[in-house]
Amino acid sequence: MSTRKRTWTNGKGEEKTAWVVDYVDTKGKRRLKTFKLKRQADQFASTASVEVRQGVHVAESDTVTVTEAGNLWLVSCDKAGLERSTIDQYTQHLNLHIAPYLGSTKLNKVTVPAVRDFQDILRENGRSTAMIKRVTVSLGSILSDAQERGLVVRNAVHEMSKKRGSGASKAEKRQKARLRYGIDIPTMDEVRAILGAAEGRYRPFLITAIFTGLRASELRGLTWTDIDFDKGRLHVRQRADKYHVIGMPKSDAGQRTIPLTPMVINALKEWKLACPKGELNLVFPNGEGNIEWHQNIIKRGLHPTLIKAGVTIEKKDKDDELVIKAKYTGLHALRHWFASWCINSKVDGGLELSPKAVQSRMGHSSIQVTFDTYGHLFPAADEAQALADAESRLLAVGAT
Repeated sequence: MSTRKRTWTNGKGEEKTAWVVDYVDTKGKRRLKTFKLKRQADQFASTASVEVRQGVHVAESDTVTVTEAGNLWLVSCDKAGLERSTIDQYTQHLNLHIAPYLGSTKLNKVTVPAVRDFQDILRENGRSTAMIKRVTVSLGSILSDAQERGLVVRNAVHEMSKKRGSGASKAEKRQKARLRYGIDIPTMDEVRAILGAAEGRYRPFLITAIFTGLRASELRGLTWTDIDFDKGRLHVRQRADKYHVIGMPKSDAGQRTIPLTPMVINALKEWKLACPKGELNLVFPNGEGNIEWHQNIIKRGLHPTLIKAGVTIEKKDKDDELVIKAKYTGLHALRHWFASWCINSKVDGGLELSPKAVQSRMGHSSIQVTFDTYGHLFPAADEAQALADAESRLLAVGAT
């Protein structure tokens, strides 16, 4: 690999100079790269020589743009069998957030400073902190896929994550608001009101949601063979995504068994007699026995029940007039309540459930997810009293 100065005369008779790096790449192909300044040429030569020796060098002419790499990544995701809803989300990240601001950039120009600038641009254009984080993760996945294809050497997103270390993760956790009773989690009085107001075909659905903590997709994919009335248990074995495709739960931990309360058992036994029949043998199907639309459950079941129960808030509509609306927008509020109930109510033999037991009930992939979401709800130990008791025991031993 050599660096030399090149001088020539252009069409106007003007003398021009530039610095050229002459080298052979990992494929044995001769490459020439021109720079205006010698220090730029030296810097490139130093980096490229190491990359060539390691067999990872990618010439600029051999790489592609971020948009092109993103489309290749989406193909990889599809071939890997990712859920359609996940691929749709990734496609939105690429088309709506990445391509407009970074799409025409060559992969070898995506450095750590470039990623930081990209994040700043997203923020200036109204993207939320959560959205910026998700989009950045997708950009990192695009670069990883491109690395495997030999289209780029560096993954600036991963480099940035390593430099930030655990400090950034801790800062994000500090910024994330804790779930609050009466705001994110229904209160006990609100749940009692919901149970009293629930009626018709959505009554067994809401009762089951409240006392099992199942995700909406798990409820929509639940079959009668998953319910063991004799032993009073419910097995989560599958879920229905928003496209009505039946598949496995979100993770291995999502496959779980949950004990049923008497109220759930009675409601389900009564509902089974009236439940529409279908080939899928679903517990909560639509009127034709097929998978129910998620929005139908929300708009026809949850929200009317909340309004009837008085679990409402006042909001201004587009005409700036106050209207009464359901306080909780989705079924996840009921899932949050179930977690808090398991943590703080004596539901199993007079004992509060341990964090590991709550993790199992909720189907979380790790105990860390449980603590990150619900850790502040677990009863705090009286450390002051524990220290006082330990001191008393120590002094009692010394006195003897």
